[in-house]
Amino acid sequence: MADLNGFNANNVDPATNFEPIPAGKYLAVIIDSEMKPTKSGNGHYLELTCQVIDGPYKGRLLWSRLNLDNPSPQAVQIAQGELSAICRAVGVLQPKDSVELHNIPLLVTVKCKKRKDNGDVVNEIRGYAKKGAATEAPQQETTNMPPWAR
Repeated sequence: MADLNGFNANNVDPATNFEPIPAGKYLAVIIDSEMKPTKSGNGHYLELTCQVIDGPYKGRLLWSRLNLDNPSPQAVQIAQGELSAICRAVGVLQPKDSVELHNIPLLVTVKCKKRKDNGDVVNEIRGYAKKGAATEAPQQETTNMPPWAR
């Protein structure tokens, strides 16, 4: 049993659906970043929390993990490439701290992928660009196909 300190659901809006958002390009900002140890304990990754700031999915959160400290040189190279794309997208080319990347609008390319462990469909950030880089681009892909079938 847990004491809920007089919680009243009448005073709090219910949580919304956490289904993945459709694949597409979204205007977002990085709102949080934290260096965390890898599950194996032999490295660290930078976890970035992004928030969509425009359109029908405004307020939705997306995460990205950059393996900046990893025994695999290939993993580090991929992570550094992503970090370079993020830095260029927000105009901060030599950050000393990840907080310097926060709250600057950028365009993120979101894909939907099926998890290997449980088959759930989840979002994955697959690209970063400057805010105005794709003003002609649609907010999201227009298709009747469900995200898990793309």
